[in-house]
Amino acid sequence: MAQASDDQSLDLLRGTLDMLILRTLQWGPQHGHGIGQAIRQQSDDLLKVETGSLYPALHRLVKRAWLKAEWGVSEGNQKAKFYRLTPTGKAQLLRERDRWSQMVDAIGRVMDPAPASKE
Repeated sequence: MAQASDDQSLDLLRGTLDMLILRTLQWGPQHGHGIGQAIRQQSDDLLKVETGSLYPALHRLVKRAWLKAEWGVSEGNQKAKFYRLTPTGKAQLLRERDRWSQMVDAIGRVMDPAPASKE
């Protein structure tokens, strides 16, 4: 896995953290630290979600009923809060993916415009 120095890590666009959390939980429940690690690993260490951003986002998603939180025991045999996607969260993930695709397409058109047609 490629290692990125701190100055090479990418800042998340506003709203993308929620989408990444929802996507990560699509594979099953996970505790907060595990969610951050999964995002980091799947991005080849380019996306590093700081605790000060991750936990407020998790609380916000629980408040919106996109996630449900329950206490459990982590792999290290420690008490941890586990988050899982709710049916409402699954529907939101689909909406977020559609919006993300539109955003990527629009940015792509700006960054690499089609050649002007000659008349």
